[in-house]
Amino acid sequence: MHKTAATPLSLIYALLVLYASLYPFADWRDQGMGLWTFLSAPLPKYWTAFDVWINVIGYMPFGALLCLSALRTGNGRYAVWAALVCASVLSLCMETLQGFLPSRVSSREDWLLNTGGAWIGAVAALTLEKWGAIDHWSRFRSRWFHAQSRGALVLLATWPVALLFPPPIPFGPGQVFERLEAEVALQLSDTPFLDWMPVRDVELQPLAQGTELLCVVLGLLIPCLLGFSVIRSLPRRLVFAPLLIIAGVATTVLSAGLSWGPGHAWAWLDLPTQVALAAACVIAFGLALVPSRVSGALILLALGVYLSLLNQAPASPYFAQTLQSWEQGKFIRFNGLAQWVGWMWPYATLAYVLSTLWRRAPQN
Repeated sequence: MHKTAATPLSLIYALLVLYASLYPFADWRDQGMGLWTFLSAPLPKYWTAFDVWINVIGYMPFGALLCLSALRTGNGRYAVWAALVCASVLSLCMETLQGFLPSRVSSREDWLLNTGGAWIGAVAALTLEKWGAIDHWSRFRSRWFHAQSRGALVLLATWPVALLFPPPIPFGPGQVFERLEAEVALQLSDTPFLDWMPVRDVELQPLAQGTELLCVVLGLLIPCLLGFSVIRSLPRRLVFAPLLIIAGVATTVLSAGLSWGPGHAWAWLDLPTQVALAAACVIAFGLALVPSRVSGALILLALGVYLSLLNQAPASPYFAQTLQSWEQGKFIRFNGLAQWVGWMWPYATLAYVLSTLWRRAPQN
């Protein structure tokens, strides 16, 4: 039996909504207003079409995932209502908590639009189910993937999202060491524990061209190997690998276009990256021949090398400028959705593969 991937995806989406709604998590205080005063507040004076659509569209995937989760777990009779209530309660909680953040504004209209977006998503999912699209997906999944493939499918579905927040190296999410070190030092400042922190003798140096090329190759091969670990046959693996790489390239182009403008959408595709892309395609076709269990072992090896090299590199000045744009500029609404997924994706993959190999070990 296949376990539905909609349930973990809906939980992940809820966490991202929580982060995006309450960011930057600073200056919490009671502002002297009742918890639900915003529900009876007058209509806002300034309201844009963007505010309307972002609140509706932002909750549509959440409603769809909740409805699919209910449908796939045998609770289809109340799937739409369950999705509507869960999404509405989450939105109401977020709007209430925003009343304690001076940088955020609680809004009845946001809550209603969020609820409406979740309802649209849930109805769309139910409609697809009635048209047979969910059954088609179930049959497709049974033909292509092993029964215990839910975790891998969730990770593969979130990999393009991990690339949306621009990494310092193409296809290189997971660089957290330098920022984590700075954050820990900030939290421990003015405490005796700061002296216990290990101090690097030299600053992080830019990666050599060959090392950067290796990181790009591994950044593409790791999701390919993850797919190979759950895909049943060689022909399907040979179809999957180029489609995955194309999806990664398309997402990277979108990320560069959003960050630096449409004219620079392909600026990241220099000669070393082109060589790395070609090498990754060739190696991926060769690795498609390995058994699923060997694919899992190769993921562990590749992740170890990849994360070790990637976290020895400093953030480039261009990457720092991009962070400034995303964290303080017009991309602030997407900060939680892309940044955290990009940071955590390789480590979540590592945990998933280790747990999978651990479960299989007693059977051998």
